[in-house]
Parts: sequence; C-alpha cells; structure tokens
Amino acid sequence: MAAPSRPRRSVLFMPGANTRALNKARELPADGLIFDLEDAVAPDVKVSAREAVTAAVAQGGYGKRELVLRVNGLDTEWGAEDLRAASAMRLDAVLLPKVESAERVRGTVSALDMAGAPPDMVIWCMIETPTGVLAAAEIAAAHPRVAALVMGTSDLTKDLQARHMPNRVPLLTSLQLVLLAARAHGLTALDGVHLDLADEAGFASACEQGRALGFDGKTLIHPTQIAPANAAFRPGADEIDEARKIIAAHEAALATGNGIVVVDGRLVENLHVEAAQRVVALARVLEA
Repeated sequence: MAAPSRPRRSVLFMPGANTRALNKARELPADGLIFDLEDAVAPDVKVSAREAVTAAVAQGGYGKRELVLRVNGLDTEWGAEDLRAASAMRLDAVLLPKVESAERVRGTVSALDMAGAPPDMVIWCMIETPTGVLAAAEIAAAHPRVAALVMGTSDLTKDLQARHMPNRVPLLTSLQLVLLAARAHGLTALDGVHLDLADEAGFASACEQGRALGFDGKTLIHPTQIAPANAAFRPGADEIDEARKIIAAHEAALATGNGIVVVDGRLVENLHVEAAQRVVALARVLEA
C-alpha cells in the first residue's frame, strides 16, 4: 500500500452542537477533524448542530486539516438532510455510522450524487458492530468513493459483551479483520477512541498497539490526546534514517544487477524497500 497523500495520525471528533469547540478546532494540531452530528448530538439539537457546522465550514480557517462530517444514518429522520448539507459543504469526506453492508454504502453514494456532491468527496465507514466487522471486506470494496475504515471500538465492545481491558485482547480479532479489509483494498484504517481521559499511560499504550498492528492513526475525543497520537504515529528519526539507508543500499545493488542486498546484517528485498519508501513518503508529507 502506498503512503497516504496526507497524514491521518490524529483525527478528532468535534460535537457539532458545540460552537466554541468548532471555533477552537481551527487552532488544534490535529491532522483531521470529524464534525459529529450523530452520537455527540442530542436529538433535539441535531438540526441546529447541522446549521452550526455548515456555518463553521463556510467560515473556513481550518487550514490543511482534513474535514469530515459524521452524519446520522439514512434510517433516521436526519440522515438524508445531513447528506444534502454535506454535499454543499467544503468537506473532504463524509463518515457513515454503523456501516454493516455494501448496500448501505451504495445507497449513500446515490444520495450524495443526487445532491450534487463533488466527485472528490470520499466516504469513510465506521465499523462498530459484529455484523460490520464480518462485512468489512465487502464494505471496503463497495464503491470507489470509500477511502477509509474507522473502528468504532466503544459500540463494538458493548455488542460483543466484552470487557474493557488495557491490552484490548477482546478486540484484537475485530481490529485485525478490519485492518485486513482496508489494506486489501488500499484504504486508510483508523483505530478507535480511548474514552478514559485520565489514563494517559493507557492511551499511549493503545496508540503504540494500534501503530504496531498497522493502523494509520487514531480517532480522538479530546484535544489533549492530539500530541501523543501525533507522536505515536509519526516515523521517528531513527526509523527514517534506516528507511533511507535501505532505499540507498537497494538502489546501489540494482545498479550492479543484484535484486537483494544485506543492510546491517539483514537481508533486504523489494518488500522491505516498499515499506521503507512508505516511511520516507510519510515523513515528507509531515515535513510539508
């Protein structure tokens, strides 16, 4: 899989009804912002929240941050209007909650097309139910607009009747299945949120685990989580140096007609070079 064209180390959920938070988000160092009209918004203020987000996006000032709108489901009284509003906003993506089938994705694409959404507006899918996890591969392949799979670990834990554990062992199978589906179809994969804001060590551990599994970044619920997530999912200086060494050594080997080379006692082949190129490409994106 190629390196992402933009970083998604930290993607922060912002309650759509909180105007003060929408304004503050313009100054936060998150790679992406998810304006939330679903779980974070009470039913009686969903319409006003939609209006507040529309006004905030129109005002602009969010810089290079990736802007995403989490809409309500099409099976709710707000979903269709959320999609119509999203189609007219300067957004990068629409995030669908509780996606459990390819049909759900295609229905959303049809609604966006009918509303005149720009062709480069992509769809992110939240995978947060057992059915969604088992259908992750077909969801990932549902339509070219699908660009990311996002873990909804809180709802998934509830539906699995699992326990919240520091090592997230009850969720590992689900995390890996969704990650497999994303990678098989060239999509971004984002890890779920960490709810305990006082548990800094636990959050750092979850970020490290998510990166070790292969996720591109983590969804967040509070600005204090941005810096640790950015640090965890950013290639370190040693990692970048090693990647550049691998690329240079392999290029030198190719120049002499060899397809493999030994770097610091380790055999390097094309697969290692591809991984190194992703690291260097991401580093360049972050530097820019």
